[in-house]
Amino acid sequence: MRLLVVCLGNICRSPMAEGVLRARIEASPLAGQVEIDSAGTGDWHVGQPPDRRAVAKAREHGVDIGDLRARQFAVDDHHDFDWLLCADRANLRDVRRLAPADGARAGSGLLLEWAGLADDPEIPDPYTGGEAQFEHVFRLLDAAAAGVLARLQREYRR
Repeated sequence: MRLLVVCLGNICRSPMAEGVLRARIEASPLAGQVEIDSAGTGDWHVGQPPDRRAVAKAREHGVDIGDLRARQFAVDDHHDFDWLLCADRANLRDVRRLAPADGARAGSGLLLEWAGLADDPEIPDPYTGGEAQFEHVFRLLDAAAAGVLARLQREYRR
């Protein structure tokens, strides 16, 4: 199973999601069976590390994302992943707009909905906010990671 988390710039939400998902999966019976990656729909930060506030917030919660580097979402991601899990509706719209006509295998949806957390299915972008916004987003992503793990254990365990 291969999951790609997608946000706008791949420096805040999606790398934090990648880190917390990877940590939860590696500590579970699904370790080694699920690959996690992240990407952004925009190209502004390609090659850059995550935002320093995202790195600090993740580290505060025991998750190291400092070695990640931003990359832009590509059409081939529709073929290379099983699920494209987006932070918000704009990202989902962009991902679906880039779906190839040749029948890509990846499903796409909102990360929070896919994880079973549909009260407000969008993850707010903390980029222009402060510490409280990064904490809120990390808590949402941690809850989403728990939901993703539960779903994977129910549906995809080999």
